[in-house]
Amino acid sequence: MDTELRILEKKLHTLFEHTRALRMANEALRRDLVRAREENQVLARRTQEASARLEAVLSRLPEASS
Repeated sequence: MDTELRILEKKLHTLFEHTRALRMANEALRRDLVRAREENQVLARRTQEASARLEAVLSRLPEASS
């Protein structure tokens, strides 16, 4: 009976350690996701600005005659 309890206790300890490690990894992934989303927003804004500037330049070019 004592052996079975020690085995169970060891398994529970391992489970708690894995749970804690997974929780910490999940928190890190959430932080990374927030940073990635913020960077994505910045890049999307910069892409829109570049597109608008390109459209402005193209609108000033003379039409090609055939």
